[in-house]
Amino acid sequence: MGNDLASLTLNLSRRTRGLPGTRSKLFQTTKWGKPVQLDDLTRTSGEWLRGEGTDADIVMSSRIRLARNIAEYPFISRASQQDRVEIERMLHDCLQEKLSQDLLFLDINQLSALDRQFLVERHLISHEHADGEGPRSVALAMKERVSLMINEEDHLRIQVIASGLNLKEVWSEIDRIDDLIEEQLTYAYSSKLGYLTACPTNVGTGMRVSVMMHLPALAMTGEAEKVFRSLQKINLAVRGFFGEGSQAIGDFYQISNQITLGRSEEDLIQHVMDVIPVIIEYERKARNEWMEKRQEKLHDDISRAYAILQNTKTITSEETMTLLSKVRMGINLKLIDDLPIPSVNKLFLFTQPAHLQKLRGREMDKLDRDIERANYLRSHLNEASEGDVRNS
Repeated sequence: MGNDLASLTLNLSRRTRGLPGTRSKLFQTTKWGKPVQLDDLTRTSGEWLRGEGTDADIVMSSRIRLARNIAEYPFISRASQQDRVEIERMLHDCLQEKLSQDLLFLDINQLSALDRQFLVERHLISHEHADGEGPRSVALAMKERVSLMINEEDHLRIQVIASGLNLKEVWSEIDRIDDLIEEQLTYAYSSKLGYLTACPTNVGTGMRVSVMMHLPALAMTGEAEKVFRSLQKINLAVRGFFGEGSQAIGDFYQISNQITLGRSEEDLIQHVMDVIPVIIEYERKARNEWMEKRQEKLHDDISRAYAILQNTKTITSEETMTLLSKVRMGINLKLIDDLPIPSVNKLFLFTQPAHLQKLRGREMDKLDRDIERANYLRSHLNEASEGDVRNS
């Protein structure tokens, strides 16, 4: 993959292109044959939340992201407005032609701050993409399994995410998409360094391999920090629920590679895969020890968390994540038997600030959000425990 460039100095000579029509026409796209609004996403949840796949009790999701740039254009930080418009047009046309599945294109530049935060909460765009400037967009496919960010830090960020520990399948899918795009577009590539990216830490494969893990028992025993320090020594990063720059909430941690240069894609995936089963084993051992030595105390903590969520009148996002973490562990330990995992997974997402406001169709201040979050939790948890789980 990749076309060789003679040196790191990219040839930025320009060719004149006709750009018929207006930029807005790029986003008059339909999905499944029907007009789509962003609000339609509030009636669904991403496939990665379905709670299936290998070790899904501990591994929430597997994700791979590729950073790519078109050879004859400067990086986004140095690109002009016209450059960005042309890059967006080229990628839009390429994605529509090469990807057989229906795509939903969203113009990030025209979305409200609330809508952009909504997409960040769904792990469909990054904070950088949401807060950026100028022409930029995202294409979504396969029930949000695939996300393609245009004009983020790089010209293109390809992301595939799946439920459970499923990196090999995710790699197969993202590699196929990457190859299809490269059939039509020439990526910025060096035979010495690999794919050229805006951030030096991404040069090489341009790949970020990430696994979202739920580690409440390790956090409770204080062993989590020891594990994370060990990961840093082997060039693996630990991030929070929303990725780079975010704090760990709800005992969720993203484990990912730090180095992309000098190693193949398969090597990077294997490096992560060598470590994740060990962390899973540590977490299972910690859970079993709690069950053997302090089951009554653990059961009481989990039952209290469940009861608070079912009866609270006002609750913050942070407290919700903490309590849902205990409930999720309780389900997997069979201490709670009337609540399915997919329902709990969805609540982690739908109780976030932007989701609550989108669901209610209006902006709310923090006090109102805390009240609305409590209403939402009471309604959905009591309904789910009765076996009547909603799809939204």
